[in-house]
Amino acid sequence: MARKRYSDEDILRLLREIEVHLASGDDVPSACRSAGISDATYYNWRKKYGGMAKSQLSEMKALEKENQRLKKIVADLELDKLILKESVDFLKPKA
Repeated sequence: MARKRYSDEDILRLLREIEVHLASGDDVPSACRSAGISDATYYNWRKKYGGMAKSQLSEMKALEKENQRLKKIVADLELDKLILKESVDFLKPKA
């Protein structure tokens, strides 16, 4: 079976659709089947996006982007630190 990629907005829409099915008395497997996803996918998505609104989703994306930028800065600074440490060790007189 081909794997589908859902956007974050689509995931939120599907989660809300499944919640409606569950509220009407369906069980989780049949609600997931009607949405076209597996139970495991539903539980993974619910763990990641559960109770999230679109505004919170955009905020989460912005925070993830900022986190990636900061991680890159830290990695660059660590590399600079290692280079400086090696150059200081190389310039020290050998006794």
